[in-house]
Amino acid sequence: MASFSTSARVLPVLSLHPKRNLSIITSSPSSVHFSNTHLHSLKIRHKSLGLSSFEPGGFVVCSASNNYFSVDEQMKEKQSSEEPYEVKNSMWNWRGYSIRYQYSGSTGPALVLVHGFGANSDHWRKNIMVLAKSHRVYSIDLIGYGYSDKPNPRDFFDKPFYTFETWASQLNDFCKDVVKDQAFFICNSIGGLVGLQAAVMEPEICRGMILLNISLRMLHIKKQPWYGRPLIRSFQNLLRNTAAGKLFYKMVATSESVRNILCQCYNDTSQVTEELVEKILQPGLEPGAADVFLEFICYSGGPLPEELLPQVKVSFFKLDQIHNMPISSQ
Repeated sequence: MASFSTSARVLPVLSLHPKRNLSIITSSPSSVHFSNTHLHSLKIRHKSLGLSSFEPGGFVVCSASNNYFSVDEQMKEKQSSEEPYEVKNSMWNWRGYSIRYQYSGSTGPALVLVHGFGANSDHWRKNIMVLAKSHRVYSIDLIGYGYSDKPNPRDFFDKPFYTFETWASQLNDFCKDVVKDQAFFICNSIGGLVGLQAAVMEPEICRGMILLNISLRMLHIKKQPWYGRPLIRSFQNLLRNTAAGKLFYKMVATSESVRNILCQCYNDTSQVTEELVEKILQPGLEPGAADVFLEFICYSGGPLPEELLPQVKVSFFKLDQIHNMPISSQ
């Protein structure tokens, strides 16, 4: 078992700050370099100058505050001088539903980028081109989001459709049908639970995972006091079954609301541009988007990240293999 230095420590999911932390689950042993706080400058390096020698099924976990990432000016200059890779859009038929995804790059290990709540694959638009320089990169719209189909949740009667099990099945099937290979998952927000659930359901598909600001599901029924649960159920019923839900969604699905929400999520609010706001907002104005939104915010069951993580095989790593990335519990 590897030893750890006293200046840093591995943190469990429960210790992750919901806005400031990044969690990494990746195959051992590795070298991870972050050139700045934005993932489009993320470089993952193995001692063999690639990820192809990573062993599937072996994971390491760590978390780090983005306030501690160092800036590599030479890397930034090099990236800015290189021609960006073309990002292509395509559609995939999954169980009779049309699923939008984007892809770029033709060599290297496969990376699948999984967006968060209310987002879509365009959220990764700056990351795909850079990661494609050394990887085969795919970014998928989870069913119900982006430009993927949005089946009405009422068509499934009492059986919930928009669950982490549904999205995990979609992710695993995508790897089998489109990627046609094992893949590393890079996941944001609720996408982190999708990635974890997928790794639990079919561990042979996921080679490793990066979790960016994973949702801790603070509105989950298990995290609410017993005396508040009846009130929560009543509120959910109000949103799902009355006109109040659609009125609430109209208040949320505006440029101003989306901008305010993004500013709460982004440490660097200068990155919340009009382009980003439109990329997030426009798919949310499509038919069916409101029903999906209301269905998911009323989804207070299902797995918690702290329940899924122990089910994923985890190995320890040596901290001296991680460069330019201090580990902090702050």
